[in-house]
Amino acid sequence: MLALAGCERKNDQHQMPPQSVGVLTLRTQPVVIHTSLPGRTDAFEIAQVRPQVTGVIEKRLFKEGSDVTVGQQLYQIDASRYQAAYDTARGQLAEAEAGEVTARAKLERYRALVKEHAVSKQEYDDAVAAEKQAQGQILSAKGQVESAQVNLGYTKMYAPISGRISRTLVTVGALVTANQTDNTAIITRLDPIYVDVNLPAITLLRLKRELAEGRIERQPDGEVPVTLTLEDGSGYEHKGHMALSEVNVDTSTASVIVRAIMPNPDKLLLPGMYVHAELEEGTDPNSLLVPQEAVTHNTHGDAEVWVVKPDDTVERRQIQTGAAFGTNWLVTGGLKAGERIVVVGLQKVTPGAKVKPQEISASATPDAPASQNKGQ
Repeated sequence: MLALAGCERKNDQHQMPPQSVGVLTLRTQPVVIHTSLPGRTDAFEIAQVRPQVTGVIEKRLFKEGSDVTVGQQLYQIDASRYQAAYDTARGQLAEAEAGEVTARAKLERYRALVKEHAVSKQEYDDAVAAEKQAQGQILSAKGQVESAQVNLGYTKMYAPISGRISRTLVTVGALVTANQTDNTAIITRLDPIYVDVNLPAITLLRLKRELAEGRIERQPDGEVPVTLTLEDGSGYEHKGHMALSEVNVDTSTASVIVRAIMPNPDKLLLPGMYVHAELEEGTDPNSLLVPQEAVTHNTHGDAEVWVVKPDDTVERRQIQTGAAFGTNWLVTGGLKAGERIVVVGLQKVTPGAKVKPQEISASATPDAPASQNKGQ
C-alpha cells in the first residue's frame, strides 16, 4: 500500500502543469555604438606675445583677462631711437636718389659726346659704371629704410591671434629685449577647443574590423560625432566631431591619441580640463539586445540566460555581452535572432523543464547612449 501511494504521488508530480514564464523573442535592430574615453581639453590656438625690439614699455593697451582680436595693439615700446633710425635711413635714400640723378644726367651727355669722339671711350664707360653704382646705392638705401620701418613698427606690439589674453607679465617702465625667452602675455583661442583622448589600440582594431565586415555603418557625412561629460558629471550641451587620430601607437599605454574639435561659444571649457568624451563609432544594423534582468552570472562570472527551445523546454546557455544600452545588454555571442529567452519567472525554471511561455513586449532602447565603453 505504501509503495502504491508513493507511485501515485510520483505520477501527480509528473502531471503538474508547466510553469508560466514571460519570454522575449530576440530580433535584430540598429544600435548606435558609443565609446566613452577620458581625455583633456587643449587650446585650439595659443600665442606667446614677445617683443622683437629692445626698449622700455611705455603703455599697456589691453585689459587683463579680456578677449582681444587679431591686430589689436597690446603694448607700446619707446619708439624714439627707432624713429631716428628710420629718419636717417630715409635721408640716406634721398642722397642716393640725388646722386643717381647726377650720374644719369652725366651718362646721357657722354652718350652723345662719345659718338662725336668728344670724350674717350674710357670716360663713357666710367659714366655708365657710376650710374649703375648710384642705382645700387638707391636699392641699399631702400633696404635700410624698410628695415628701420619694420623695427619702428615692432615698437607697437599687436595681438597675433584672436582669443583671451592672460595677465601681463611686464609692467609699464620695464625694459624688454629683442628675442627674449620670457613672454609679456599669452593669448589663447578658446572657441573652438580641442579634446585629446587615448583610444586603446585594441578598440581601434575592433572598430576597423567591424567596419570592414559591414557590421557597423558610418555616419552619412563620414564624421564621428563626439559628446562630452564634464568632471562634475554634467553633460556638455554642444556636440563636436573627431578631427584626427595619430598613426603611431604609444608603446607605454598601447593607445592612440584621438583629437576632437568641440565648439566652445560660452568659453566654458578651458585648456587642461578633465572630461569624458563619447565617440559615436557608427550604427550596427544587426544588433541583439537582451534585458538586463534576463541575464544571470555563474560562479565564474560568465553571463547566462535561460533559452526556451521549440518544444517549450528550457536550457541554460552562456552568452557574451558588450556595452549596456539603457536597461539592456548588447549581445556579442551565444544567441541569434528568433530565439526566445526567459525574462520573467527565472526562479520557476529548471534545466529541461517544460514551461508555458507568454510573449512580453521588448523594452529595448537602441538609441540610448552606452553607459560602458564597448572597447573595455
